[in-house]
Order: sequence, then C-alpha cells, then structure tokens
Amino acid sequence: MANEVKTIGVLTSGGDAPGMNAAIRAVVRTAIAKGLEVKGIRRGYAGLLNEEIFDMDYRSVSDIIQRGGTILYTARCEEFKHLKVQERAAEILRKHGIDSLVVIGGDGSYRGAEALTRQGINTIGIPGTIDLDINCTDYTIGFDTAVNTAMEAIDRVRDTSTSHERCSIIEVMGRSAGYIALWCGLANGAEDVLLPERYDNNEQEIINRIIDHRNKGKAHHIIINAEGIGHSASMAKRIEASTGIETRATILGYMQRGGTPTCKDRVYASIMGAKAVELLLAGERNCAICYRDGKYEAVPFEKVVNGSKDIPEDQYRIFQILSGYR
Repeated sequence: MANEVKTIGVLTSGGDAPGMNAAIRAVVRTAIAKGLEVKGIRRGYAGLLNEEIFDMDYRSVSDIIQRGGTILYTARCEEFKHLKVQERAAEILRKHGIDSLVVIGGDGSYRGAEALTRQGINTIGIPGTIDLDINCTDYTIGFDTAVNTAMEAIDRVRDTSTSHERCSIIEVMGRSAGYIALWCGLANGAEDVLLPERYDNNEQEIINRIIDHRNKGKAHHIIINAEGIGHSASMAKRIEASTGIETRATILGYMQRGGTPTCKDRVYASIMGAKAVELLLAGERNCAICYRDGKYEAVPFEKVVNGSKDIPEDQYRIFQILSGYR
C-alpha cells in the first residue's frame, strides 16, 4: 500500500528540456489546490543528497511557464546507483517530511525514482527529455521545442548550402536515439538522414547519391546526422575528397535544449504535472506518466526502464520515399 500523501517533493534530473518549468508549476499548484505541501529539490538527486530542499508556494512558480531550462536546476549523480546512497536519500526525504516525490527526467532519473520507491517513498515520473527515447510514451517534455529549434536552424543552413552549391552535414542531438534526426529529415526535406537505429555505415551509398543528385542538377545535398552516429566533421572531409563537392559539417549542439518551450510542450507538461499529483493521491506509486494513443496513462517504472523503443518504421519508410530512395 502507498503511504498517505501529505508533502510532495519535486525535482528535475538529467538533461534539461524546455517545458520542465511548466511541469514544475503544475505539480506545485495542483498539490496546493489539493491541500498538500510542496518542497522543491534543487540539482536533482545530487541536490537531494546535499539537502538542497526548500518550501514552495503558489508564487514560487509564477512567470516560469514560458522559460526554458528548469528553475530547480539539474545535475547527474552517478553515486545514486548505490544502495547505501539510495537509503540515505530516503532518510533525507523523511527528515524533511517528504512522503512523495515527482521526478521529471529520463530513464536514468526513473531508475533513481524506482529505487526510492523500494525505500518506502511514493514516486511518480514525468518524461522530460528532448530525445523522445523513453519507452512506453509517444511524447516527452522538450522534444517538440527541440525539434522545432533544429528544423529552423537547418532551414538556415540549407539557404547558404544552396548558395554555395555545397553538401551540408548537420548533426542534431538525441544521444543514441534518432527521433530528432528523423523528424528533421522529414520536416526539412533532407536528402539523407543517418539514424543510430538504421544506419549501416555504408558511406559509399551516400557518396553515390550525392554525385547522382549533382549530375541531375541539384544544387545542394542535406544530410541530417544523429548524435549517436557523430563524427560529422571527419565524414564531411571524406565526402568532399570522394566527390569533389565542397562539404561542411554543422553541429547544432546545446541550442536544441534551450529556448522558449512551444505551446505543445507547455500544455502537455502542465497536464502531466497535474496528473502526477492526482495519481499520488489516488494511491499510485512506482510508475511513470506516459502519453499513448491520445491518453495519459500510468505505467510501472519496471516496464518503462526495462523495455526498448525503436523509431516508427512507417515514418522512416515515408522519409525514404520522399527523399528519393529507390
């Protein structure tokens, strides 16, 4: 049985993502509306171990919904993988009167939350990562903003790539997942997209396509390269040497994590934050909020962190058709 919920703690962990502040705001204000106390924890699990814990009220989350990043800050904490550290974290939460915890982050953050549940703390996870790589959910906070940021940047690179009749390799984030790359491939009308889930390292095939397109009069060639493949600069040198076509690499980097969150990221994050509190009050624990088939659902952490997630095959197939693959 879940413990009675009186005081909720909230933290953000791992990589920051636009929309996290909307989720924090929703957790705080929904909890207060339900008669609960709320405490913020700065710098994720590292901050929890350092007892960076403070009271939050309605005004604590004023004017933050439009801001990127996270007002609670975030950090990674490798030591949290150890049982003794998890036990100490649970004791710290109890010391501060926190019986329930909302964790906003990705897979690693969920593993920490799952561990705290085993220590008697009610935990709920909210998917916060631009990578869209969390199992069991079709949406993660920050992805929509990040992919729109990348799309707009790629449009600008395309303009100069066309003017100089270049080949451009544009590397986007996503860790070992290719969602940002695939969506940008579709949205930007790229000629090639290199995904960790599909790329077979056949660079010669890319070179042949570039030469074929140039012979047919195409002025540019856009390659979207996922972070999980990387090596964009060295790839550009090899392609230029093989084709004789000027080739440049652009790594978009952390600009994709920042900036004003889109409407979708604000709204979905707000709903997930509110539902996290409602689930705790309904006795749910040890689970993550997932968005699937248009519905918000609670899915056990065990299923989320131990499952695997692949890119949608139909989306990849459509990209290949639209980009002229035979």
